[in-house]
Amino acid sequence: QVQLVESGGGLAQVGDSLRLSCAASGRTLSRYMMGWSRQPPGKEREFVAAINWSSVGSTYYADSVKGRFTISRDNAKNTVYLQMNDPKGEDTAVYYCAAGVLVNPRGPYSAWGQGTQVTVSS
Repeated sequence: QVQLVESGGGLAQVGDSLRLSCAASGRTLSRYMMGWSRQPPGKEREFVAAINWSSVGSTYYADSVKGRFTISRDNAKNTVYLQMNDPKGEDTAVYYCAAGVLVNPRGPYSAWGQGTQVTVSS
C-alpha cells in the first residue's frame, strides 16, 4: 500500500493558476497508476487526470480539463503534480490524489489521499 498526501489547494480567481502536489510514500511507484479525481460540492467524485508511473508515463485527461490541466511527475521526489491553468468556477472541488496498480486510468484506485480544497471564484 502507498500513502498519499495532497497539498497546494486554496482560493483562486478565474484566470489564475494553481499547482497541486501529491507526495507518495510507503511503496515504490513502479507499475502504479497515479490519478487525480475531484468532488464538487453536492456532486459525485469524478476523474480528472492520471499518469502511468512507467518509463513512458502515459497521461490521461477528462474532457472537461483537457487543454487546461497538466499532470506530471517528479520521479526523484515520488510526487505527482496537477497544474491547473485557467481554472473556472466549475473546477471548485475537493481534489483527491489516488494510486493503484491499474490498467484503466479511471480506476478503481486502491489508495487515496485526504483531499485538498480548491475554490475558484469569479
